[in-house]
Amino acid sequence: MTTTDHQQAGLEPSRRRTPGKAALAAWSGSALEYYDLAIYGTAAALVFPKVFFPEGNDSAATIAAFATFGVAYVARPIGSFFMGHVGDRLGRKKVMVGTLLLMGISTFLVGCLPTYKQVGLLAPALLVLLRLLQGLSAAGEQAGANSMSFEHAPDDRRGFFTSFTLSGTQGGQVLAPAVFLPLAAVLSEDQLLAWGWRIPFWVSAIVVFAGLKIRRSLDETPEFEAQSATDQRSDITTAASHTPLGLLFRHHWRGVLRVFFAAFIAMVNTTFQVFALNFATSDDYGVGISSTAMLWLAIVANLVAIGTIPFWARLSDRIGRKPVFVTGLIGTAVLVTAFLGAISTGNTPLVFLLGVALAGVVYSMPNAVWPATYAEYFPTSVRLSGMAVGTQFGFALAGFTPTIAGWIMAGEAGNWWKVAAFAAGACVVSAIAVLSGPSNTHRIATRDIGRRTAPVDARVAVPAL
Repeated sequence: MTTTDHQQAGLEPSRRRTPGKAALAAWSGSALEYYDLAIYGTAAALVFPKVFFPEGNDSAATIAAFATFGVAYVARPIGSFFMGHVGDRLGRKKVMVGTLLLMGISTFLVGCLPTYKQVGLLAPALLVLLRLLQGLSAAGEQAGANSMSFEHAPDDRRGFFTSFTLSGTQGGQVLAPAVFLPLAAVLSEDQLLAWGWRIPFWVSAIVVFAGLKIRRSLDETPEFEAQSATDQRSDITTAASHTPLGLLFRHHWRGVLRVFFAAFIAMVNTTFQVFALNFATSDDYGVGISSTAMLWLAIVANLVAIGTIPFWARLSDRIGRKPVFVTGLIGTAVLVTAFLGAISTGNTPLVFLLGVALAGVVYSMPNAVWPATYAEYFPTSVRLSGMAVGTQFGFALAGFTPTIAGWIMAGEAGNWWKVAAFAAGACVVSAIAVLSGPSNTHRIATRDIGRRTAPVDARVAVPAL
């Protein structure tokens, strides 16, 4: 956006986009959110059934632990309405700071909880309460970070800069097993269950401190300030016109539905991060792969993803979002089936190879481009609301995927193909949703996105890779 563009939008000429700073702010918060998600998922698979639930039925305790993992996803759709309204009405920065604090505090407190042996049913009840708070925070985290980085990015590099939100998710998913791995290797099982599992939750305070420092110094986006200035000058007084959610569901409900179904791809992530860990290591299935090997798989796969995500995002800036997104969905459906099949055989090297290919390379394709893809479905006035509501309702199913998968397995390793079919089906639904969306949105200037006759801006150059 030029100085003239800013003057026409009602902004001070000194206000400029700061894409690098916005991307760093998005990365840090996303890293915390997914560190929390991954460490909770790891603990739910390895520790929580023995800490927060009564002894006697290991399968039931595991399913109950997975259910507490999924409970946060119940709060996320509810929180998306509140966070979306705040972000589109009061600003992206307020959402980003608020969600970081809420996530950090609730995660730290999980590490302080008493166990079932100490307080009985109060222990899982408190766990559920903190998971609900984490869910409320997560409802606005990615949508806020995506909106901030998207609106600060140059028109021809939106895919690249918004991908830092998802690079942050991989960073968090590297940090989580990296913290848990030495604890699982050094501590005895009794020590891990007694106090060792608490340490990863307390470590989150470090990420919160660093992320909060970055986010508090970040400027609001020029696009949001221009929209706010326009709203202030408007003589429209109806309540729906001044309410982002009213505008969203009146004029952009198709975009919300599209994001909702496209977000089913997240089911593959929780299948990989949570269910596969339990499937490979649990005595119930008798596969016999060590938890250490699976934790190393998570670290390596996510490190690879950190490298591939910017490449796929930059490619989408050049050829468009759909080709990258849909190609990744097709490959993910194939590889998630092969990955789960390999686990059922107990072949650790094959599991490792397919896991890295799945999570590190192929799944990274839709993961890299969905932030820009979804952001380009909505204008500035409802962008955060549209992404928050659409993704969080779609992600809700992903949160319960480990529970559903455990129910489908019914304690029999031979039922792995049913879980694979479930995950592959989610990929198909996501692909149909994305294919139904608009094309060539990567060539439309940010200020024109959402206009009914939004032109393809010749000034948005096709970037080189």
